[in-house]
This record gives sequence, C-alpha cells and structure tokens, in this order.
Amino acid sequence: MKATDVIRQATIVDIPRIIDLLHQVDMVHHRLRPDLFKPHTTKYSEQELAAMLGDSSKTIFVYDDGHIQGYAFCQISEIRGDRLLCDRNTLYIDDLCVDESARGRHIGKALFGYVREYAQSTGCQAVTLNVWTGNDAALRFYQNMGMQPQKTGMEIKL
Repeated sequence: MKATDVIRQATIVDIPRIIDLLHQVDMVHHRLRPDLFKPHTTKYSEQELAAMLGDSSKTIFVYDDGHIQGYAFCQISEIRGDRLLCDRNTLYIDDLCVDESARGRHIGKALFGYVREYAQSTGCQAVTLNVWTGNDAALRFYQNMGMQPQKTGMEIKL
C-alpha cells in the first residue's frame, strides 16, 4: 500500500483521535516555552474542529492506516489587489503532527508530500508554516522537505 492510499480528509468521527494528537503537540510546545503554552490542553476544541471540518477554506488531512497516526491542518490564503504584496495563493500548514509512537516511519514525509501536491492542484504558489524556535526536530524535518525561512519572528522578554 502506498502512503497516499491512507491519507484522507478528516471526518467528525476522527475528532477524538485528533484531540489526542493535539495534546501531544501542546506538550511539545509547553516543554519548549512554558511561559507561552499551557500544559495539558489543545489548540482547538471538539466544537472548533467540527466547525473546521465544515469550512471549505480549511482542510484537515489524516494519515489513517487503521488508526490515525498523524494529521495536517491546512488553510488556503489568497492575496488579491494588495497595495504591497503580489497576488498569490498560499497553502498554510497550521499544524502537522505524527503520533510520538509512529515517528520514524515516514508518515510526516507522506503527509507533507500529500499537502504539497494538494497545494499545487489548487493553484497555490507556495506552502508556508511556522516553527517555534527550539523545535529543532521539526525545523530539520521541514528543511529536509525543501522548505527555507521566509521571515523570522522576534521577541524580547521583559
């Protein structure tokens, strides 16, 4: 079975498993930046996920080999007629997660490749995302997928 055979759009029945994976992502971020991220919570609630599944501008893909091993939250952003920026469509990966127990099986690579092909098929000129400083494994992964920095967010703690 090819990896693309197990990647599909998420449905309502996937929400509990997606919530489990969102908890894993939260704890990665909490360990990196406990001053920003609360422990043991999720970025989205079950209700917010259900609403996202009904929103045509947002797509959640899951890697399902009989058990959901990962997901990619995607949103297409369109810029038209901006005074400064060129017209373009971009697919923003809001979140990509592979279950901690399934890492090393190229699930992230399969999800990213699927999202990239989806972006191309919908007329996007780029795929973008954010990586938190200190999340070195994610940074290396995305660099290995061919991504490069577009901009850098900065702060000074007071």
